[in-house]
Amino acid sequence: MKILHTSDWHLGRTLYGRSRYDEFSAFLDWLYRLIETEKIDALLVAGDVFDSSVPGSRSQELYYGFLNRVARSPACRHVVIIAGNHDSPSFLDAPKALLRALDVHVVGSPGDDPMDEVVVLRDKRGKAEAIVSAVPHLRDRNIRSVGPGETMEEKNRKLIEGIERHYREVCTAAEQRRLQEGGFLPLIAMGHLFTADGATVEGDGVREIYIGSLAHVSASVFPEGIDYLALGHLHVPQTVAGQEHLRYSGSPIPMGFGEAGQQKQVVIVEFTEGRRTIRPVPVPCFQPLERIGGTLEDILSRIYGLKASRSTAWLEIEYTGEELPGDLRSLLEEAVKGSLLEIRRIRNSRAASLAIGQMSEDESLQELGELDVFQRRLDAAKVPEAQRSSLLQAYQEILNSIHEGDEAADSTR
Repeated sequence: MKILHTSDWHLGRTLYGRSRYDEFSAFLDWLYRLIETEKIDALLVAGDVFDSSVPGSRSQELYYGFLNRVARSPACRHVVIIAGNHDSPSFLDAPKALLRALDVHVVGSPGDDPMDEVVVLRDKRGKAEAIVSAVPHLRDRNIRSVGPGETMEEKNRKLIEGIERHYREVCTAAEQRRLQEGGFLPLIAMGHLFTADGATVEGDGVREIYIGSLAHVSASVFPEGIDYLALGHLHVPQTVAGQEHLRYSGSPIPMGFGEAGQQKQVVIVEFTEGRRTIRPVPVPCFQPLERIGGTLEDILSRIYGLKASRSTAWLEIEYTGEELPGDLRSLLEEAVKGSLLEIRRIRNSRAASLAIGQMSEDESLQELGELDVFQRRLDAAKVPEAQRSSLLQAYQEILNSIHEGDEAADSTR
């Protein structure tokens, strides 16, 4: 059996206000061709299908159009999709009965019975080919009860114990189903969470899922006996604890300029006569992103070089010179005139300030994360370092409650 692991599509995401529809469309076209060329049997999508819990119509069109193409393909027999922290569980779950008729299995939220998250992949004759433990993103309220007067350490411990217990119960149910089906079958687990020592990059948009560092669970959370673990949430492709069969596929396109130089990938896993082979497949770059920094002379030199090569890159420019140009933006816009280059952001480090009240002309609240804003307010208020940890954790808890409240409200609309 040949399996393709991908995650973190973030359909609908923009970059400083610029639509990325063409990139997402090109990626899904490429992914479909890969499925056909490699004769993939099962596609696993490990969460964050959409960038928002209320995706726009064009994002939905891409999603359902792609699933329709895959379902009609003679190559791919199965699709398994779990919800990530950016997805609305109820939105993904709504058409699951209809999609199941196309052999597309969706698990948007954890069920009351661990077997609700176990998917048996069967061939055309009804014979089981693989067992999938499909665990969606586990929200705080799904796995942890709140007690009065709990310390942050107690909350941390309860949450990690809840995550571990949930994976153990679902994987145990999957193992039982494997025994019922008889014979050797690959046991595949899926999840969407932040593991300890997981690598991220600045500007990738990876949001902390839980309070403080709670999301950073160790590899020991995942039970032994898993033949492959397909994870989502972290955008940098990587293994977990150095184990080749425990993997993040990473996002297929750069989510921000911090990922501009990163080789994106999907992962093909093949099981043949009891043997497992794992092969990362590079994803082409559909829209070049380029970071340029330095003095005005450095920046202009790089822009002219890109123009000469007929580059179509989107640019993030950081001016670090000592002088203060009269109109930096006008100078740079004039430099890219007549080319296919696009300037998406200009940062003037010389004029930048950490305090919100002194933000540079080219910086807006839309470009700052929620924690960035709060940390700047702490800086502006000169809050002592000793008090910051507890304040940041309390603020993170408030943010999580707001996000989960928004998702609950979306599900009732």
